[in-house]
Amino acid sequence: MGALVRTIDTTIVQHELPPPGEQSATVVLDRYSLIRRLGSGAFGVVWLAHDEHLDRVVAVKRIEAHDPEMAARAEREAIAAARLNHPGIVALHEAGRDAEAVYLVSELVRGATLRERLIAGQLSDRDVVRIGIALCDALSHAHQRGVVHRDIKPANVLIPDRPDGEAGIVKLTDFGIALIGGDDALTRTGDVVGTLAYMAPEQADGRPAGEQSDLYSLALVLYEALSGVNPIRAGGAAATARRVGTRLPPLSQTRPDLPVGICEAVDWAVQPEELDRGTLADLREALIEGLDEADTTAGLIDATVIAGYQEADLLERDDPAPRQRPLSVPSRLIAAAAAGGLTAASLLAVSSASSTAGQQPMWVALAAACAVGLLPRAGTLLVAAVLGGLFVAAGLPGWAVLLGAALLPAVLLLARDGSSWLLPTAAPLLGMLGLAVSFAAFAGLRGSPRERAALGGLGFWWLALAEPVASGRLLLGQLRYSSGWESSLSGGVDVVAGLISHGMPLVALVWAAAAWLLPYVTRSGVVALDLIGSLLWAAALTASTVLLAKALGWPLDAPASGVLVAGSAVAALVAMVGAAVHPRR
Repeated sequence: MGALVRTIDTTIVQHELPPPGEQSATVVLDRYSLIRRLGSGAFGVVWLAHDEHLDRVVAVKRIEAHDPEMAARAEREAIAAARLNHPGIVALHEAGRDAEAVYLVSELVRGATLRERLIAGQLSDRDVVRIGIALCDALSHAHQRGVVHRDIKPANVLIPDRPDGEAGIVKLTDFGIALIGGDDALTRTGDVVGTLAYMAPEQADGRPAGEQSDLYSLALVLYEALSGVNPIRAGGAAATARRVGTRLPPLSQTRPDLPVGICEAVDWAVQPEELDRGTLADLREALIEGLDEADTTAGLIDATVIAGYQEADLLERDDPAPRQRPLSVPSRLIAAAAAGGLTAASLLAVSSASSTAGQQPMWVALAAACAVGLLPRAGTLLVAAVLGGLFVAAGLPGWAVLLGAALLPAVLLLARDGSSWLLPTAAPLLGMLGLAVSFAAFAGLRGSPRERAALGGLGFWWLALAEPVASGRLLLGQLRYSSGWESSLSGGVDVVAGLISHGMPLVALVWAAAAWLLPYVTRSGVVALDLIGSLLWAAALTASTVLLAKALGWPLDAPASGVLVAGSAVAALVAMVGAAVHPRR
């Protein structure tokens, strides 16, 4: 009777075991009788074989010894597999070589690949979630033993017909390009190996691929399995390469019926930046929490959608060009509005402070907005340079120092997202309305934890730097500065130093922590709990800001308290709206 057999290779073959008299006479490594050729994979030919010593059926991959690179990869796969002993990873029984070839002897897995099951429409959402949990466990085992897979894709995930327990419902295979214990002798610096359509951005850029790279690839596999689409894959290798490193559409956009926690966890794990992805443990926990809510109906994804895509070729190239993710239109519009607002406010302030006439703030602000909208990074730096020059020309070089002190940390903390560099300008603008504290809530609505924390802290820092220039109170009020500080560069440096010495970076850290924490305390999915969480969050932020500012010697009075309370109320409202728009189930 025919059987589908999977091995450490990636080729599936329908075959029948031949009678003993028809078996091949070839014996390798003095014990494995090659029965029938199953097929060929990327790195060799796979044979169905009989282990004459232990009387069992195995798979033998044969790699020609005259190809040094392929032989090296075979040995690498053997070393990686030898470190691993997990039901979710294909077991390697033995490795050896003779004058003609290198041999890898592995267990025989009867079943199909994840890709084949998806195309056939045989998996439900719950099946996919269970597979994701098992793969998290398998990868965690590998990472603990210093092995990074680097080529996770549906074709390398095997689904046995008869799994050995829950941990063995899938088996991860093909460790031929694995990174072992940080030693990447397989590739030169700048080389890229792996499957392009599932590669993490850092791996595709030729940078070191680590545990976070495997997390990204796994999450992308789950994204495809649950939605039917891999957003990275395009019509060809060049088009696919241009998509690597872009921010993917939210999974809920394609599958709004999925548990929100699963969607958020997958979206989190496919962030372009390594530090923004969380961990395998985070993904596993979210999958477990959403398992019971996942639909059990098989074939929810149209099989023709997945079948219409071809597996990307194994990519290996030198010196890849760095890429940046394209900015979305809404991000550009927000960046443009921030640039226009900053420019208009700066021109009006200069006109008031220096009695300069003839300025056209509306037209200049419009030009600044257009520049940043078209080229967010270059436009932002250009606007900053022009404003700095204007301050100096107007006899206000101290202001130029404050502008530089505000923009520099934004560029450093949000280096890859130029559209966010000027978002902290909203904090002083809200401060002019007496609502400065609410900026932390707006920052808490951003997608990734890193963005939330960065924007929250930067918002307070921009507020502190704007206080000396503002005609009225923005939040905490002004410290005492030397008279005429704005007329010299050294005066501006003294103001910045004074803010630092009074501990303003510490308050900025409080705002960063608050923005980072907001989604975790306001998205229970229960309206009453979200309301309480929003109120407590806003109250805690306001109280911690006041207490820390007082402890640092900042002069607070009744007007400051009123500003803080008003901002806190709006912050709570923004938090509640955010919880309603992005609930967590």
